[in-house]
Amino acid sequence: MSPGTEFERYTFVLLRRPENAPELLDAELDALQEGHLAHLADLRADGVLVAAGPFTDQADESWRGFCLYRTGLEETRVLAEADPSVRAGRLVVDVMTWWTPPGAIVTPPGG
Repeated sequence: MSPGTEFERYTFVLLRRPENAPELLDAELDALQEGHLAHLADLRADGVLVAAGPFTDQADESWRGFCLYRTGLEETRVLAEADPSVRAGRLVVDVMTWWTPPGAIVTPPGG
């Protein structure tokens, strides 16, 4: 970033499947996925989550998804670690700050 240039700050989370992820029954996995999606929906409704979604065609199969937050680094880490799939050890998070030119991320009014 060059001096004098304004940037907007976001944080993003890379969701990864750890090598030692616990094995669960299908019913447990379904319930965990439901909780994961509900957690993300709540964050979106609270206005802190801009976007989230899973990966396909990734080079590393442990990369599972991406979330973009409006919150600072530590708050994002706390929110991401509250995800039921993270708490259950099925996912781990890498949290980073991302800078982008103003207006690069367009969200709907109230979004």
